[in-house]
Amino acid sequence: MNEQLSHQHLDTEAGAAVYSPLVLKLYDWWVLGISNRLAWQCSTKTVLGPFYKAYMGRRHLDVGVGTGFYPAHANLSRSQEIALLDLNKNSLHAAAARLGQRDVRLLIQDVMRPLSLSPDVQYDSISLFYLLHCLPGTLESKEPAIANLKRHLAKDGVLYGATILGDAAGHNGFGRLLMKTYNRKGIFGNKSDTIDRLQGMLQKQFKQVEVRQHGKVALFTARKPLS
Repeated sequence: MNEQLSHQHLDTEAGAAVYSPLVLKLYDWWVLGISNRLAWQCSTKTVLGPFYKAYMGRRHLDVGVGTGFYPAHANLSRSQEIALLDLNKNSLHAAAARLGQRDVRLLIQDVMRPLSLSPDVQYDSISLFYLLHCLPGTLESKEPAIANLKRHLAKDGVLYGATILGDAAGHNGFGRLLMKTYNRKGIFGNKSDTIDRLQGMLQKQFKQVEVRQHGKVALFTARKPLS
């Protein structure tokens, strides 16, 4: 599958619409605290936070921003430039506010469609933390999101992220309850997501792909975009 990837556009509204101002106030406590530790068994503090920080480049694009927790805790240097991309205005404004006085570019965008950016806008790093499992459909049907983003990745850049795996990961009781609830409501679309399917999808877009599992979460990096 190449840059001319054809697909039926998936409805991404349900996964984005859940982030109301009230939900965002509870997000860090519920998702990054309780759910990551008890359901997904992947610590925000010791696993996801350090992983996010380790791959940030000087020009960074954060996609699916949540509350802006990760860039806000990444000890950004003054030389680093950051852009935030999300379909939900509430998330964008919350994340921007969390970054304080830093000059941040905000992009209201559906990643399943080509980005409304000039082709010469390139980022050294693009992060997708907890985005893929919120998109509807299979991992294969989410490939256009990766194809759209890679067009704005610098030649030596890295696209990286984390996503919660599906039923085959063997969730505990709490995880199964959340999976069932979130998938039924359209907040998640990840019942069939596996490590192998994630790696296979990424390898259609990149030459160098690394995927590893921590708890019920897949951590991935992708380099050297294929044309």
